[in-house]
Amino acid sequence: MSQPPSHPSLPAPAASGNAMTAEELFRLPDDSWRALVSGELQRMTPAGFRHGTVVMNVAVPLAQHVKSRRLGVVCGAETGFVLARHPDTVLAPDAAFVRRERIPASGPLATFWEGAPDLAVEVTPPGDTRPEVADKVAAWLAAGARAVWVVDPGRRSVTLHEADAAPRRFGASDVLDGTPLFPEFRLPVADLFA
Repeated sequence: MSQPPSHPSLPAPAASGNAMTAEELFRLPDDSWRALVSGELQRMTPAGFRHGTVVMNVAVPLAQHVKSRRLGVVCGAETGFVLARHPDTVLAPDAAFVRRERIPASGPLATFWEGAPDLAVEVTPPGDTRPEVADKVAAWLAAGARAVWVVDPGRRSVTLHEADAAPRRFGASDVLDGTPLFPEFRLPVADLFA
């Protein structure tokens, strides 16, 4: 499997040269939510109740669709994906999809996934700023994700990002489709916020 590229919009590693690796992050005690950006450990507070509800409103129908058609695997929040090496960047979307062809014959890995998922889903919590969300989207796409869904509960919308296309926004009266990954998937955007 090829190594994911580093992304220029993410911060540079610490000057100390003590950048943490993805393997070191994986071995840390499971006592808080974490991300690794250019070798720097970032602690994150748990999400709020509304955020968790919206994540499930996206992940459950997506997982049911994917499983019933044997398209691959949908991962929940806290699943780490290694987006860059030397220094390492490990991010965890709120939900993710990996195509069946990319899953090893032995089954899902016990460690972080090396590379980006085919789809990363980010639900924006109240504290995330627009530049932080844009940086995450750019990092997912630069590492090879085919699509990123940014679900914004405050605006009751979903924005679809693809590497070579303008973002498409779906409002509360629209139906989100799974293009380009699952054209048969349909989900009313309003259902995400119900």
